[in-house]
Amino acid sequence: MTKLEQPIYNRLALIGAGLIGGSIARAARAQGAVRSIVVTARSATTRKRVAELGFADQVVETNAAAVEGADLVIVCIPVGVCGEAANEIAPHLMAGATVSDVGSVKGTVLRDMAPHLPPNVHFVPAHPVAGTEHSGPDSGFAELFVNRWCILTPPPDADATAVERLASFWRALGANVERMPADHHDLVLAVTSHLPHLIAYTIVGTADEFAEVTRSEVLKFSAGGFRDFTRIAASDPTMWRDIFLANKDAVLEMLGRFNEDLSALTRAMRSGDGDALFEHFSRTRAIRRGIVNIGQDSPAPDFGRGHPSLPAEPLPRPYAADTE
Repeated sequence: MTKLEQPIYNRLALIGAGLIGGSIARAARAQGAVRSIVVTARSATTRKRVAELGFADQVVETNAAAVEGADLVIVCIPVGVCGEAANEIAPHLMAGATVSDVGSVKGTVLRDMAPHLPPNVHFVPAHPVAGTEHSGPDSGFAELFVNRWCILTPPPDADATAVERLASFWRALGANVERMPADHHDLVLAVTSHLPHLIAYTIVGTADEFAEVTRSEVLKFSAGGFRDFTRIAASDPTMWRDIFLANKDAVLEMLGRFNEDLSALTRAMRSGDGDALFEHFSRTRAIRRGIVNIGQDSPAPDFGRGHPSLPAEPLPRPYAADTE
């Protein structure tokens, strides 16, 4: 990517400095997307570490202090506390500032944040669909958003210029930008992210219970598929608790459909219906090929990744899931 000749925003305030917040700061600095960056975090230990890492120009103790004079504010905390943060920063926001977030559930964010924000700021919720299983300020890296999607869910009355300006910011960080209504976003993500995470947590939990008898075998002979499940299931438990509670209606709808499909496969196996199994696996294989063809993942095999005889990967492997 080519560094911008002129910054898109003057001052970026980040509330939260985990994987996503830290990656935004690093990418915005690397691309020249902002003139200065101020960061805050709830924990004094985290704030100290951010100052040591040096990816912010200023580290402050409170959310209110962070947003003073900022023309772009991005809330990078679990969705369950976004409303509280909006209430705290509202009196301190600069007129004309854009307020956004990075949450995986947009309907709740709109309902919780919008009522607190003054009418002289632009509220444009966003969701960068990118992450790793790691968290904390050390986990971020500037390339996290490259060729990943960032979905904007502005309310119907949002200022078009402000929305496009934020879209330009995310493009500068390497992301592809899509816009959609918040409720549609939540349904789509229930299928593509939230339900897969729920399944991963369940499978890894089941394996852990099974491993009480044969723990060494479960760990030693974990195949690529199970390793990917453990990577997803290692995501921040606080964030995912909030996501499932905030988007429970859409997730429960998708879980119901999943259970119906699982029952159909169960019946096919019991009855020895190989044709039904083959048809289903062929259809899902085509979906995987489609994901690779549009550049959302690599066709490289997973087998052997992380083996001691192979070179270590220089960066955490990003995947299209959500870790703040």
